[in-house]
Amino acid sequence: MINQKGIDPLSLDIFAKEGILCLRRAKRRNMERLTLACGGSPIHSIEDMDPAQLGFAGKVTEVTLDEEKFTFVEECKHPKSCTLLLQGPNKHTIDQIKDAVRDGLRAVKNAVEDSAVVPGAGAFELAASMHLRDVVAKKTKGRAKLGVLAYAEALLVIPKTLAENSGFDVQDTILKLTDEREANGLAVGLDCQSGDPMIPEDEGVWDNVRVKRQCLHLSTVLANQLLLVDEVMRAGKQMGKQPAGDPNDPMMGVGQ
Repeated sequence: MINQKGIDPLSLDIFAKEGILCLRRAKRRNMERLTLACGGSPIHSIEDMDPAQLGFAGKVTEVTLDEEKFTFVEECKHPKSCTLLLQGPNKHTIDQIKDAVRDGLRAVKNAVEDSAVVPGAGAFELAASMHLRDVVAKKTKGRAKLGVLAYAEALLVIPKTLAENSGFDVQDTILKLTDEREANGLAVGLDCQSGDPMIPEDEGVWDNVRVKRQCLHLSTVLANQLLLVDEVMRAGKQMGKQPAGDPNDPMMGVGQ
């Protein structure tokens, strides 16, 4: 029995004599997870107790790890929730493992909800950049064409960063990827081990759709905000300038 409130010592002793394990002052979050793991539903009053409301766990044990005690609820029939126990030699290692697990679970969640993925290893950015440069820019007229070309060049920052972090020459790597993309027309990414082009689909390298969509959206919003700041600063400088005219004119400043 697990309770969110307290349990008096006399009741604990009675339960213990009957071989019933009682845990008191459980957090609401843990109660919700236990409901998903063991089944059943929370009971607010013993008068409303019904066998259909009870959950099931084949094994419940209390384990001491280091200086803390943990209660393990295992062998559930139809669990819809679980807890991952991460152990490591120090806090830094545990934090790294925790971040990796969280990122992996979040990536799987995003892929399931989107029901789609895009090729990784910089393949999406390379393909989008080449499409803007070779197709969209040619159909665009006037000064907007410069913006399309600048956006296409900015998209290449992802494969460039991958090449730089992997210790390869950035320009040579981008040229290799571009040539390979033009030759076969497939989604081509960077192999960070060899520095050569590779097919992310064959290597199982994927990115989340919503992550790419959010990156494109936020980059555009941030660029607009920065340009707006520049306009405000330029307007402020214009307001601080002296009005045009002869400064020696005695009529200057009259009526201001």
